[in-house]
Amino acid sequence: MKVKVFDCEHEKDLEAEINNFIGEVEVIDIKFNVSTSMFGEEQIYCFSAMIIYKS
Repeated sequence: MKVKVFDCEHEKDLEAEINNFIGEVEVIDIKFNVSTSMFGEEQIYCFSAMIIYKS
């Protein structure tokens, strides 16, 4: 088994990267996480996923 980690600022970017990747491997599990932080007045999002797969 192997692990691939994705990290994007927008959920649509994360979705596209995951969809491109999982078409080529046998997926065992996907773990998804969203975190937020503040930078001055701006709220920043971080969308990440870890894919456990067989190559």
